[in-house]
Amino acid sequence: MARTKKYNEAAVLDKAMHLFWRNGYEATTMQMLEQEMGINKFSIYSSFGNKHGLFVESLKSYKKKVNSIFEEFKNSHNGLEDIKTFFYNSIKISNTKGNEKGCLVTNTYNEFSDKQDVLINEEMSSFMNHLKQLFIDKLRLNSDKDEATILKQANFLLLAKHGLAAASRVNTQKEIEDYIEMTFKNL
Repeated sequence: MARTKKYNEAAVLDKAMHLFWRNGYEATTMQMLEQEMGINKFSIYSSFGNKHGLFVESLKSYKKKVNSIFEEFKNSHNGLEDIKTFFYNSIKISNTKGNEKGCLVTNTYNEFSDKQDVLINEEMSSFMNHLKQLFIDKLRLNSDKDEATILKQANFLLLAKHGLAAASRVNTQKEIEDYIEMTFKNL
């Protein structure tokens, strides 16, 4: 007979996500996960397969957590101003009580950039391609730009967003606001 789980899978996944967000994949040990999640290795393996499976599920959980700002961004119609608002909204997530600093996706992107991890790379590519396409769609709302300029600006904004996520871990609110304002002043 199968054992019934004595824990809420979504709740322990959220705890794991925050631990990975704080420490990264490599620095997070199974012992740390057991302690943070309040369950043993057997339960982790039973629910998520292994540390890697738990990490992939944590990334998916994070994406759901930030989905509201992406939906707002996707459904907006003010072009460049919408992108700027998206930058500010993405920083608010880091400043929300209970959340970690920075962006789990950007942290993961940096940590796994030189690794041959198919699942993680697919997750990262999917996220980054989606974000870049949103930037392109919003930039196209400013009809005075040609496609080559739009693509260059979308690439610039993607890199600026990575920089913003990294900066939000260590820089002051004023420095971050100045960074955002200067980014959009130069577009």
